[in-house]
Amino acid sequence: MRIRYISIVICTLLLLAAGKVSAQRYIPGQTGIQLTFSGVDDFGKNVRHLGGNFQIGLALSRYNNNRSRWVFGTDYVKKHYRYKDAAVPKEHFTAEAGYLYPFLYDNGRNVFLSAGLSALAGYETVNRSERMLYDGATLLHGGRFIYGFSPMLEMEAFLSDRWAFLFNVRQRVFFGSSVGNFHTLVGIGIKYIID
Repeated sequence: MRIRYISIVICTLLLLAAGKVSAQRYIPGQTGIQLTFSGVDDFGKNVRHLGGNFQIGLALSRYNNNRSRWVFGTDYVKKHYRYKDAAVPKEHFTAEAGYLYPFLYDNGRNVFLSAGLSALAGYETVNRSERMLYDGATLLHGGRFIYGFSPMLEMEAFLSDRWAFLFNVRQRVFFGSSVGNFHTLVGIGIKYIID
């Protein structure tokens, strides 16, 4: 619940501040580099008990003629699963190619709300490929290639001509994983417009 209230406050402040910034946005051919950090699934209660569930990503964003944009990037996701008194980590190393289209934006083109879809492919490892657990139990899953897709909603608020704040919600859906096929990510990020 705290994250929801913090998100509402951040969005409100950005919307109020956005009216003061005026510049051209979403120019075709503009390219930006973005860094995102997200919580994964029930990350709020698991941070204390299981060492945290998180995603960190680096991506390149390119704007198109119709105000849409392509996003190409890489992600690292770590999620823990409870086993007795231990936390067993699952990690994803993925590449992503996505397309986002803005469906709502202000007159000054400072804040954009976009919807999109990404294709994902990568590698999944459980317990860092160590099959034996501390009590002698054996994991059936060591590591494998995975693929899937991710629908997303994203808010992009320009703080200046070159910097933008990102807030996004994504649902990652994977095939080939034997340990959880669905992961919800709620995150923030920062984007720098290169040209």
